[in-house]
Amino acid sequence: MAASGGPVRDRDAMIAGMAPVLDPQSYQFCTFTEGAADAATRAAALASFHEAEGLSLILPQDAACRAGVSDGPPMARITLSVHSALEGVGLTAAVARALADHGIACNMVAAYHHDHAFVPESDAARAMVILTELAKQGAAAQQKRTRT
Repeated sequence: MAASGGPVRDRDAMIAGMAPVLDPQSYQFCTFTEGAADAATRAAALASFHEAEGLSLILPQDAACRAGVSDGPPMARITLSVHSALEGVGLTAAVARALADHGIACNMVAAYHHDHAFVPESDAARAMVILTELAKQGAAAQQKRTRT
């Protein structure tokens, strides 16, 4: 991480410092036509996005069940703990690539402080191993670069 505690911009530093954390909560990606999600459902959402087709919500599994929209695959959220800069280049690409190379689907969501990888719940443990190894590789690349 940056010494100042601010956002990290360097690719290898972001990867080295990502410190993935698995959220025990299960999530569902859901869609609603505009105005169809009630206030309680919208309030329960971890994230939302307005698309041409309607309102997409990432809901905790129990909220999705209550709303009757739990037909998608249960997803696990892995938070990348590094405070990555919004203009930082390469972190989400490296994460998505590492997971794709092992056949794991990954939906990345960038928030202000952290990036979040949503993976099928059945692949979450494997994804954590892969991302922990990727962080070690990032640290090694960062050390190698500082030595040269």
